[in-house]
Amino acid sequence: MTQTIAPRVRTLVLLLLAVTGLLFAGAGPVSAHAAVTGSAPQQGAVVDKAPTQVSLTFSEKVALSGDSLRVLDPKGKRVDRGDPANLTGTTYAVKLHGGLPDGTYTVTYQVVSEDSHPVAGAYTFSIGAPSQTTVSVSGQTAGGGVVGTLYGFGRYVSYAGFIVMVGGAAFVLACWQRGAGVRALQRLTVAGWLALTAATLGLLLLRGSYTGSGKVGDVFDLDLLGQVLQTKTGAALVSRLLLLAAAALFIAVLFGAYEKREDEEKRDLTFGLAVGGVVVSAGLAASWAMSEHASTGLQAGIAMPVDIIHLLAVAGWLGGLAALLVALYRTPADTPVDALAVRRFSRLAFGSVLALVATGIYQSWRQLGSWTAFTDTRYGQLLLVKIGLVAVLVGIAWVSRRWTGRLAEAVVVKPREESGPVAVADTDTDAETDADEKEPARAGASGSGSGSASASASAGKGAAASGKKGAAGSDKADGESERAAQLARQRAAIDTARRKERRDADPNRFGLRRSVLAEAGVAVVLLAVTTMLTSTEPGRTEEEAKAATSASAADASSAGALTLDMSFDTGGEDGKGVVRVDLDPARVGGNEMHVYVQRPNGRAFDIPEVKVAFTLESQDIGPLPVVPDHITTGHWSASGVQIPMAGEWKVSVTVRTSDIDQTTVSKNAQIG
Repeated sequence: MTQTIAPRVRTLVLLLLAVTGLLFAGAGPVSAHAAVTGSAPQQGAVVDKAPTQVSLTFSEKVALSGDSLRVLDPKGKRVDRGDPANLTGTTYAVKLHGGLPDGTYTVTYQVVSEDSHPVAGAYTFSIGAPSQTTVSVSGQTAGGGVVGTLYGFGRYVSYAGFIVMVGGAAFVLACWQRGAGVRALQRLTVAGWLALTAATLGLLLLRGSYTGSGKVGDVFDLDLLGQVLQTKTGAALVSRLLLLAAAALFIAVLFGAYEKREDEEKRDLTFGLAVGGVVVSAGLAASWAMSEHASTGLQAGIAMPVDIIHLLAVAGWLGGLAALLVALYRTPADTPVDALAVRRFSRLAFGSVLALVATGIYQSWRQLGSWTAFTDTRYGQLLLVKIGLVAVLVGIAWVSRRWTGRLAEAVVVKPREESGPVAVADTDTDAETDADEKEPARAGASGSGSGSASASASAGKGAAASGKKGAAGSDKADGESERAAQLARQRAAIDTARRKERRDADPNRFGLRRSVLAEAGVAVVLLAVTTMLTSTEPGRTEEEAKAATSASAADASSAGALTLDMSFDTGGEDGKGVVRVDLDPARVGGNEMHVYVQRPNGRAFDIPEVKVAFTLESQDIGPLPVVPDHITTGHWSASGVQIPMAGEWKVSVTVRTSDIDQTTVSKNAQIG
C-alpha cells in the first residue's frame, strides 16, 4: 500500500505546483493601490495657453522620487523642471518650462503607494490643438517584467516560509512534543526558516528596481538599496531579518535542549518557549502588517492587530497541517504520531479557523466596503475564490476530523510487565507490532546464544587438538561474529519494514493521511490566491477612484463638456475594453472630440480602427460619421466636429480589434 502512496504524493505535488505557477502567470503586474482621482490639466484637455505646472491627485498619499512625474513634448523631450512636490494632502505637482509650443504633451508618473506597491501610468493633454506625438504610453506599468515576477515569487516564498516555520514549531510544542526528536519535523521547520530568510533578503535587494526602473541590472545597485532602507518597507524587511535571528535561537532550543530534557523539566521550558514563540511570531507577522494593506486606509490602528492575528491563525492551521502531513508520512515506524497528537491539532486548527473567520470578515468589510465590490472589482473576485477554497478546506478538514475520531477509538489500554503501571498503546495495530517486535527479539537472543555455545565448543576442541590452529580459530570466530551481526541487522530491517507495513495498513491512519494530503494540496493553491490578493488593489480603493473619476467627468459635463464611457466586446482575442468619447464643449457648432480606448484594467491600447457617428433620431438626422486621427497609444482625436442642432443625440462608436472582429456600441446624450 505504501508503494502506491508515494507516486500519488509526487503526482499531486507536481499538479499543485503547476496550478500555482498558472495562478502567478495570470496575475500579471501588480495592480495600483493608489489611483489617480484628478489632474490639471485634465486627461485629453485642450488648453489655450501653456500651464506653468502639471499636478496629479491620488486616492492616498504616495512616495515620490526625482523622476516620479515627467512631462514629455510631442518629440519625447522632457519639459518639466525640478523635483515634484507635494502641494496639499494627496496632490503632487511638477513645474514646467516656459514658452511651450502648441501640441500634444504626455504626462507619465511612477510612484509608490502608502501600502508599499508601485503605481504607474500616463495620459495626454494638448496646448492649442492636438498633434502627432512619438511618445507611447502603452508600457506604463509598475511591477512587471522579470523583476516583478521575481518579486512576486519572493512574496509567495516568504509567506510559505513563515507559515511552515511557525506552524511546524506550534505543532511540536502544542500537539506532539515527542516530535521534537523527529528528524523530518526538524527539517521542515528549519526549511521554513531558511525559505523566509532567503526570500526576505531577495525582496530587500529587488525592492529598489521593483519600484523604479524594473531593470535586472539595478538589483545590486547600492544607492538604490540605501534608498530602500529609508522607506517603510525597507524598515519592515530589516526588522524581519532581526526577528529571524531570534527565531533561529528558538528553533535551536526547541529541537536541541528541549528534546533532551526530562518530562518535569520540559513543563517550565514549554511555557517559556510558548511565550517566546508567540512574541517572535507576532513580530514577524507585524512586519507585513506595518507595511502593506493594514497600515493604510480605514481604521489602520485596528486593522494592523487584526492582520497579525489573521497571519498567526493561518500559520497555526496551514503550517500545522504541513507538519501533521510530514508526521504521518515521514516519521519512523517506531515513533508514529499518536491519536492524541492528532486530536490536539484538530482543536488547534478549529480555533485557528474561528480566528480566521472573525478577522477575515473584518478585513473583507474594510477592503471592499460594499456587496457590489465582490463582483465589480478584481479584489472582490479573488476574495470570492479564496472564500471558496477555504470552504473546501474546511470540508476536507471535517473529513479528517472523522478519521481522527476513528483513530482515537482504536486506542486500547493494556498493562505491560516491563513498565509496572498501566501503559497506553497508540492503536491496536501498534500493540500487535510491539508484540511482534518482542518475539523476534527473543528468538534472535536464543539463536545467538546457541550459536555462541556451538562456537565456544568448537573453539575448545580446536584448542585441545592443536595449539598451532589458534590463530585460524580466532579468525573463524571473528567471521562468525561478523555474520551474526549482519544477520541481526537484516532481522532488524525486516522487523522495521514489517512494523511500518502494519502501521500503514491501519485503515484509520491511512484514511487520515489521504485527507490531510488533500488539505495540504488545497492549502498550496489558497496561499497562491492570498498572495495575489495582497498585490491587488482593494475593492474599496478602486470604487472610490471610480467615484472620483465620475465626479470629475460630471464636473466637466456641467461645464459644457461631455464624457461617455462604453464597454465593448468584439468577441475575438483581446477584444474586451472600454471606449471613452470626450466632446468639448458639447454644443451646437464646432466641437473638439477625443476618443480613448482602454483595456478592462485601465491600460491604454491600440486597435486597428475607431469610427464615431452622431444620430438625432427625433429629427431623422444622421448618422453623421466622424473618423478621428490617431494621436498616440489608445488616443484618437478630431477637430471641428459639427453638431447642427440641440437635442438628444445617439453617439455610436464602431470598434474593430482585428480584421474580422468588430462591434458597435452607443449611448444617448444631450448635446447643445
